[in-house]
Amino acid sequence: MKILGISAGTRNGRNDSICKEALLGAKEAGAEVEFIHLYDLDIKYCTGCNSCVRQMMSGKGNTCVVKDDFNWLMNEMLEADGILISAPIFEKGAPAIFHSLMDRFGPRTDKGMVIAATEIAKKTGGMAPDPRYLKNKVISYIGIGGSDWMTRVQCDFSIHAMSPAWKVIDNEAFSWSGAILVEEERIKRAHEIGSNIANAARDIENAAYKGESGLCPHCHCREFYFKPEGTVTCCNCGIEGKIEIQDNTYRFVFADEQLRHAHDSLEGKFIHCDDINVNTEKAMQLMNTPEYREKIAYYQNVITAKKPH
Repeated sequence: MKILGISAGTRNGRNDSICKEALLGAKEAGAEVEFIHLYDLDIKYCTGCNSCVRQMMSGKGNTCVVKDDFNWLMNEMLEADGILISAPIFEKGAPAIFHSLMDRFGPRTDKGMVIAATEIAKKTGGMAPDPRYLKNKVISYIGIGGSDWMTRVQCDFSIHAMSPAWKVIDNEAFSWSGAILVEEERIKRAHEIGSNIANAARDIENAAYKGESGLCPHCHCREFYFKPEGTVTCCNCGIEGKIEIQDNTYRFVFADEQLRHAHDSLEGKFIHCDDINVNTEKAMQLMNTPEYREKIAYYQNVITAKKPH
């Protein structure tokens, strides 16, 4: 059993140290551990070219065309049974390098799309995506912030786990953490996070969330999109319902039918794939019209991009 720790913070700083403390907890629980400092790697941003999607839907695998260290990192993550990610909190959320990592996961790691692409490859005799993308995996996140501006980071983290449908075990955000390395209770918590993920990786089929309960009873998210008509949508799993006050406590309530639409469930992913297929077909029909090509040509030439000298 292997647990991989990834730090997205300053080299040899608090994120590295807390990530290593969590790895020590995992090691104590019987895991083999490895550590990667994200800034040692060349991770470029996703360009949204959709090449991986076109490959998947035509039985040609799911390779990313961007040439950098991401494929190496992805291989390391796929080889691990569990993953720990520690990242600083920037402007309430995760830093840019984490978002680049999250965006590069994208459709090529989405479990629903990988299953669909595997079936397409079987029917066409083509190349299926790496089967390791279908392996169940556990992941935990630690956010480290210098103040109480941290209300976005846990949602950022859980969105990263959504595409591959990896089970989140802990999703911790430490506020006012400038001196965290000498704060005994927080060091114990980091150690516990490592122990939790090692134990979860040992029995992935029965792994369960160990962090504080959020407002959404399904994904534990605390962030919601409020609509004028009175309904709300969980910003992570997409379940729609209402916020009610019961016993002086906020509760998110929703119909059981909503669970099949959850973005982190296989059924929800298949619904999403069907929706994308329908809308892509409509878009392709419009994109093949003279009117669409005229619009593209117009906007290409009406204002040109300014570039540095």
